[in-house]
Amino acid sequence: MGFLNIKKRLRIMLLLLLLAFLFLIIRVGWLQIIKGKFYSNLAFEQQNLDRQITAKRGIIYDRNGNILAMSASSEMVTINPNNIPKEKKEAVAKKMSEILEIDYEKIIKKVNRNSSIEIISKKVDKEKSNELRKWLIENKIDTGINIDEDAKRYYPYSTLASQIIGFCGSDNQGLNGIEAKYEETLKGKAGSISKITDAKGKNIENTGENYKEAQEGNGIEMTIDSNIQQIAEKYLEEACIDNKCTDGGNVIIMNPKNGDILAMATYPNYDLNNPFKINKTELEEIWNNLPSAEKNNNLQAMWRNKAIADTYEPGSTFKLVTASASLEEGITQTDKQGEFNCSGGIEIAGVRIKCWRYYRPHGSESLRQALMNSCNPVFIGLGQRLGVEKYYNYLEKFGFLHKTGIDIPGEAGSIFLAKEKVGPVELATISFGQRFEVTPIQMATMLSTIANKGKYVKPRLVKAIINPETEEKTEIKTEYKNQVISEATSQKVLSMMESVVSEGTGKNAKVEGYRIGGKTGTSEDGVNTGKYVTSFIGVTPINDPQMVMLITLYNPTGEGGHQGGA
Repeated sequence: MGFLNIKKRLRIMLLLLLLAFLFLIIRVGWLQIIKGKFYSNLAFEQQNLDRQITAKRGIIYDRNGNILAMSASSEMVTINPNNIPKEKKEAVAKKMSEILEIDYEKIIKKVNRNSSIEIISKKVDKEKSNELRKWLIENKIDTGINIDEDAKRYYPYSTLASQIIGFCGSDNQGLNGIEAKYEETLKGKAGSISKITDAKGKNIENTGENYKEAQEGNGIEMTIDSNIQQIAEKYLEEACIDNKCTDGGNVIIMNPKNGDILAMATYPNYDLNNPFKINKTELEEIWNNLPSAEKNNNLQAMWRNKAIADTYEPGSTFKLVTASASLEEGITQTDKQGEFNCSGGIEIAGVRIKCWRYYRPHGSESLRQALMNSCNPVFIGLGQRLGVEKYYNYLEKFGFLHKTGIDIPGEAGSIFLAKEKVGPVELATISFGQRFEVTPIQMATMLSTIANKGKYVKPRLVKAIINPETEEKTEIKTEYKNQVISEATSQKVLSMMESVVSEGTGKNAKVEGYRIGGKTGTSEDGVNTGKYVTSFIGVTPINDPQMVMLITLYNPTGEGGHQGGA
């Protein structure tokens, strides 16, 4: 009986051993065959320590080769916590906190972590990193702390063209403006430093580091002329301060022949080298007490490029569209004396719409005189003759019903009533530039179309991509679109614009020795807000236009008033 029990137990034990052995075979097969690649990769990651080398971003130049943005050499400090001697961890954390000006508690947490690599600080100035190197040598610490090359974005002109160029984040990525739009072009390719460690992350003797050099990003040649940009910013600032413009202003200067933006200024601007520092004194004083959401809203407003991101009622500058369409359609002439009569207002569908000079009507006028006088009733009448269908066709051809597609992020679209909802009163107000909104860049592009013999040209801010090694340029072609008006109509409108400056509401733009054309504009900033937008749109020289300009001032409250002519 006892023998049988022993035999039975042996069989059970043998069966259990067979089952265990079978389980081990299955488990080994699972680990080796099914999960083998996964664990192999884990082991490789554990035993191969990689540190990234930040690539230098490409240089941004103006059209004359002046550097607007570049990457200066700096360094990055990382640690391998497992490789720092335990008895020296506290001293390392204290010294790093002192030299790099980082909170000690943050560093000591990283130093004590059980991880292969931790980033302590990026974009460290060479002076600080050299001080850290010296301390490490003096204290005989040669493992666990890495000081590698890094790149820090630098803007030589500080505030110049800030809302166009944009800036970079802590990881060297473009966050705004051209820096963001051309991220893939500018960013380059990161390099690396790799070495083999044991399973605990310790250095293995007689093994070196494998260095892979970073590749610098491509450069960009912008259409901006830094000299013209500086002049535009200087006088825009003066205009905003002198006229007490509570909501700032912007200027666009454009070459109508190829769409090149020569200057695009916004006031107030900000320091690209310190983009998170608010640019308003009254906010700076209370900044630390503001909620995070309010801080973010104010920063977004500071970075905002008004020339492309904000819409406004253009007012009388839009009469150029009505005049161009009317001449092109043959329903009026430039100098037919007595063709129109201003009685101080005009009645449309039972609503009387006044001329701005209703108290002293303009009387008998030609189209040229109506533009010189900025007479609303004349352009309302022309709008009625054109009709909604035709007028909206010209809005489309001039580019007002879609974005321009300029090569910078954040462009807004216009705000017009749907064509089928436009009645006689709505058409009347559109005809003299009110009760709809467009962007400044759309208005500058419209004038460029007129100045460019009637042919639409797409605005642009970048003209070429530059290879950093060969310095070879890849030109970006100018994009021409439809023929909006004939060259003959273009010449007639330019001639009338010259009269506006020489004899009409734009006399203040007259400069001896130059043939300048222009049109003034004044509009309400919203309905019943008590705020106004003042603008002037100009072109020179009239006989062969090389430059168009739009200046827009938001809510001027100074003694000079809010009229565009002033």
